[in-house]
Amino acid sequence: MMLTAAHEVLTQHLLTQNVLAQLGNPTPETPPVADKLMRLVRYFTWFVLLAGVLAIIFAGGKFAWEKWNGGSLTAPKQIAGALIGGIIATSAGTIMNAVIGQ
Repeated sequence: MMLTAAHEVLTQHLLTQNVLAQLGNPTPETPPVADKLMRLVRYFTWFVLLAGVLAIIFAGGKFAWEKWNGGSLTAPKQIAGALIGGIIATSAGTIMNAVIGQ
């Protein structure tokens, strides 16, 4: 009974008040340092791709050296690791879009 009366009073109060929190159609703006951040991301992308190519070249040379000298073959693991790392690095944008939900 008391809860019903409180509900009615609250409802009447809310109906008589003007709602001032109306929003228009907001337009998105780029952040102030977006161009510098994008330049940094592009440099990082090139660095990752270059590092991946160099890792595969290094592991291939090591693989040939081990094969030529008859040593233990550890280079195939390095080549596989470089390839897996390259796949993850190149698909990072797709993974982040899936996580964010866009």
